[in-house]
Amino acid sequence: MPKPRLLFMGTPDFAVPALKGLLLNGYPVIGVVTQPDRPQGRGRATAPPPVKLLAESLGLTVLQPEKVGHSSFLEIFREVAPDLVIVAAFGQILPKEIIHVPRQGCINIHPSLLPKYRGAAPINWALIRGEEKTGVTIMRMDEGVDSGDILLQEETPIKPEESFGELHDRLAKMGAELLLTALAMLETGTLQPRPQDHRLATPAPRLRREDGLIRWNADAWSIVSLIRGLSPLPCAYTFLDGKKLKVFAAAIEESAVAESPGTAAGETAAGLRIAALNGYVSLKEVQLEGKNRLPIRDFLMGFRIVPGQVLG
Repeated sequence: MPKPRLLFMGTPDFAVPALKGLLLNGYPVIGVVTQPDRPQGRGRATAPPPVKLLAESLGLTVLQPEKVGHSSFLEIFREVAPDLVIVAAFGQILPKEIIHVPRQGCINIHPSLLPKYRGAAPINWALIRGEEKTGVTIMRMDEGVDSGDILLQEETPIKPEESFGELHDRLAKMGAELLLTALAMLETGTLQPRPQDHRLATPAPRLRREDGLIRWNADAWSIVSLIRGLSPLPCAYTFLDGKKLKVFAAAIEESAVAESPGTAAGETAAGLRIAALNGYVSLKEVQLEGKNRLPIRDFLMGFRIVPGQVLG
């Protein structure tokens, strides 16, 4: 049986391993749909998304519609007529036609154990909420938000100090491999969809800027979970002398606290101790507004923080 003709829809780094895996395993990718080029970085220069860079380097047809629901794109979609659509972190809501018209439907790679963490930021929220395990789900898309039938799932433990960036890269590779397994089973007719239990659904909404603000009157565990869940992007932050201080890495020190929350309590081998509600958060890697990202020891060589100074 010939492999299905695939239309791939994805945008960021998370989608790159999946597209590579499809091509290396001989799947005919008849086109790649990705988001338009956007301003990025400190200079806000317009840059192409990672999936576009890969697709163009391999000579694939690339489409970048502002809205996939517009009639101009849907006309192209009908002409291309894929057998199956593969979606990986595309970034737009798909219209009914894209979901239902392809002969073999529309399959999505989602980086959580659905129905937990439906939404735009499942990896971040799993870390922020202190989950000990997560995984990837291959699901058949419907018109809801990550609510379609589960085709395959794979679970993985979250490592104690794992950051969003590290877990993101692991799950991207896992998702690419699990997708290939699902497609092989689809070809042999051995894939058995199962509906999600919607009563167990939890949200993972798009992150807002204010979600990254460290509230020092929270418990130390919650603060370090927030820092891990947002590192390296968009990054948790506090304020130091009126300037934003991004925090990329931190550790918990469980001990009695004498200072009020947000108060610096000196440097130890673990980092710069900041008082929280029920312990200390030791800052290990930071970046002050307008400066470079540095290990805390290097940072303190150029910027003095005295015990008793208050952050936030």
